[in-house]
Amino acid sequence: MISTSDRWRRLDRGMLSGLAVLLVLVLLSLLTNVQLVAVFAAGPIVASLLTTPRRTAIVGVVAVAFAVLVGVQHDSLGTLDWLVRVVLCALLSMLGVQAAALRARRESRLQRMTVIAETAQRAVLRSMPTAIGSVGLAARYVSATAEALVGGDLYEVAATPFGVRVIVGDVRGKGLEAVQTAAAVLGAFRAAAFTASDVAELARSIDDTLARMIGEEEFVTAIVGEFYGDRVTLANCGHHPPVLVVDSDVTTAETGEPTVPLGLGSRPSLSQHPWPAGARMLFYTDGLVEARDRHGEFFPLDEYAAELGDGSVEEALDRLVERLLAWGGQRMADDLALVLAESEPS
Repeated sequence: MISTSDRWRRLDRGMLSGLAVLLVLVLLSLLTNVQLVAVFAAGPIVASLLTTPRRTAIVGVVAVAFAVLVGVQHDSLGTLDWLVRVVLCALLSMLGVQAAALRARRESRLQRMTVIAETAQRAVLRSMPTAIGSVGLAARYVSATAEALVGGDLYEVAATPFGVRVIVGDVRGKGLEAVQTAAAVLGAFRAAAFTASDVAELARSIDDTLARMIGEEEFVTAIVGEFYGDRVTLANCGHHPPVLVVDSDVTTAETGEPTVPLGLGSRPSLSQHPWPAGARMLFYTDGLVEARDRHGEFFPLDEYAAELGDGSVEEALDRLVERLLAWGGQRMADDLALVLAESEPS
């Protein structure tokens, strides 16, 4: 047997809000002796904004029932004025039910589109392995789109005969077109990562592929890295250089003069950096350094970079994302991709 408390639990906030508005109007009508019968439809209209069509209809039926009872109380039952008001209340209640049905269909359609978009995003950004050989790895993607994980930031890693290769990039633009461009970049990376002799050649191969597929005003900033032994080699294509953390020392990995982004004839040069055991390197996109607080101040990555060496790589990235979201008031103005690599003992 269902208890009274269980029945009340089934009433959602939308239905309760509609009934509350209706009750206030009924009390006003009874206490002031003013004919507010038609206004009783405000109850189902409020409910239509928050709950299902069926529950909106229940509030509408209750509103019409109260309209009849108030007519009895005011001794106006059967008069033309009362009849017009009751009919108007019923019509407006039906309008509320229709509005709730339209809203429910739109929300269902949006939810299906969100699922499709998330599926597309997850197909593009595959799960990052926790380690490849002696390189520990962690990745995070935070979308500026509240409804879905749609964006143009990208990352990928591959275990090749030349070492562990990684790419992190940012597509100009947003939405599904940006996802398509990101998919093209990652497809080119996966195809060439196992044959290109170095990451500069790898970047050129991606650039050549991308140039045939995108428009003149489209491009992708990216950085391509290769971890091999105690060295990491980088090719910068108009992107932010990564942050290198060795013990408690934090430095920006100097990649020389960055070339133009991918898709615009990128021909990057190589830079090599030490990669001792225990070192960590953070690759990131614009969303990290261009995030602002309510005063317009940029996120101070330098202040928190040393914390990247604390805990596991997973914990370090989670902590960084938490600090970033707190800085921006839990809102992101741009998509964010993060990859944190660690040199583990062989």
